[in-house]
Amino acid sequence: MHRRDTAIDVLTQAVIRYAVDRMRLDPPPLDRPRTRDELRAMAGRTVTPAGIGGLEALRVFDEVLAPACLSVDHPMYLSFVPAAPTEASILFDLVVGASSIYAGSWLEGAGAVFAENEAMAWIASLAGFPGDAGGVFVSGGSAGNLSALVAARHRWREQQPAAAHRRGLIVGSGGVHSSITAAAKVMDADVHKVPSGEHGRLRRDNLAAAVEALDDDDRARVFAVVATAGTTNLGVVDDLAGAADIAESNGWWLHIDGAYGGAALAAPSVRARFDGIERADSFVVDPHKWLFAPYDCCALIYRHPDVARRAHTQHAEYLDVLTDSGEWNPSDYAYHLTRRARGLPFWFSLATHGTDQYRDAVETCLTTTREVAALIDSLDHVEMVVPSELSVVVFRRKGWSAADYQRWSDKALDDGVTLTVPTSFAGETVLRFCIVNPRTTVDDVAAILASMA
Repeated sequence: MHRRDTAIDVLTQAVIRYAVDRMRLDPPPLDRPRTRDELRAMAGRTVTPAGIGGLEALRVFDEVLAPACLSVDHPMYLSFVPAAPTEASILFDLVVGASSIYAGSWLEGAGAVFAENEAMAWIASLAGFPGDAGGVFVSGGSAGNLSALVAARHRWREQQPAAAHRRGLIVGSGGVHSSITAAAKVMDADVHKVPSGEHGRLRRDNLAAAVEALDDDDRARVFAVVATAGTTNLGVVDDLAGAADIAESNGWWLHIDGAYGGAALAAPSVRARFDGIERADSFVVDPHKWLFAPYDCCALIYRHPDVARRAHTQHAEYLDVLTDSGEWNPSDYAYHLTRRARGLPFWFSLATHGTDQYRDAVETCLTTTREVAALIDSLDHVEMVVPSELSVVVFRRKGWSAADYQRWSDKALDDGVTLTVPTSFAGETVLRFCIVNPRTTVDDVAAILASMA
């Protein structure tokens, strides 16, 4: 299996050619999902005692499996939070896989960890964090949020030994991401959701009132406040400064979930919306969302990394050589141990293109969003539901029912036009665009809107 021979050389060339050709499709195919029965009939048996050979496996992937996966980097993929990785980041993802780098410790991956930390330092600087801030690239916002909250609870219990066996409480807005609730379940903690202000925004007065209303027992259980820097559904930024004031006055950890919206820290046109993030104890942002990196890559950054290290460092006889080294071990800053160097493709792209081009690319998405919102305002058959703050556009097609939205969405995907799925706001079915691809144009979106007339 590991013998180097001519067949492997041919396969290597075929795989590289496929990857490069796919990367350079402009735009890539949107494609559409298939049922399990359809894929079974089309692909046949792929895992067999004798193997089907690399070239045949690549053919099955190219002709059957890949077209059943939606291309999240298609400029008309406008649902959920898409991705738009640069060519540089995609190419370097191949290098990371080929390099067999273990990036859990400095001893084994010093060069990779150094490069990852360079990229992380840039993100930290955008948030106004101190120079000694740091953290780790994890798989996604869910892993980042969980790891940050574990560190928050650890600090709480360090400071209050009587809380060692007390069930903790997290305070956040009604619009916190579902991963916060999932993290609380994993940690066996509770979440107290604060009634949100307009458009689901966590406001200082709402948060203060909710905290004041807690009984003494619940108040003593609070170990973290979670604010959101760009809610997934509406793209709303919470009152971060207000959240920081209340967290600081109570001695609570402030975590900011910027998995989607945190990338807009790079854009001067909206930077003021994030005032207060510099006072957080931790925050996350996903480069695979709006910082043009491939999956999977979330930057988890701590103001004071020592707290996270005390919470997460794993101890075992065979690990002592790492934990006693005094070097930066990424495994010390999240709940994982084994990890790939998932931050390297982002670093390579950032190093290749420079931070100015990153700023300009984020600003391009914001400009497109504003122009799309203006276009919707000019049309008779659609209207905005909430103002756009970042790069999310939420609107309604006048007179449509939930079934109308779903029928239109299904047909648009089946025709290969767009993935734009319905969402809801205040109990109403509506539509949502999330624009994080600089190749998405106003003309593209105008064609989608015209198809609804």
